[in-house]
Amino acid sequence: MVPALSHCVTAECAVPARRAYDFLSDGLEVGRWALGSFEARKVGRNLFRGRSLFDGAEVLYRPVGDAARLIVDYHVGTNARALAPRVMARVIPGDATGRGRRSCLVTLIAWRDASMSQARWERLVACHEVEIRLVQALLAGRRRSRR
Repeated sequence: MVPALSHCVTAECAVPARRAYDFLSDGLEVGRWALGSFEARKVGRNLFRGRSLFDGAEVLYRPVGDAARLIVDYHVGTNARALAPRVMARVIPGDATGRGRRSCLVTLIAWRDASMSQARWERLVACHEVEIRLVQALLAGRRRSRR
């Protein structure tokens, strides 16, 4: 059996694609939905520190956005000089999939680091299944608050 090297989750979100992208590329907002990066705070130029809800460990991350393509790469690690792209968010406008311009698809993709144990990988996969629902709910809440 081939070990899983990546994991992907997608949800339909009832906001325009640009609004979803802006939310996903905001480093402080990441601290509201990424279970390994709660209580995010800015610690440098586009550099953030969050805390794992599991064990309290701190992690550094840098969201690197490509606004034209609606993609955010999250560079993650414990050393600011050695962050690695481990997670990506991709937003697909609703019109591209027949859903209309007031909605979009949000996808989170995670790649497994070679040093990650099976238990740690399974936890990451479970987190992403929850995190995509948190993103969906938080975006829906933002939509309601802007009416």
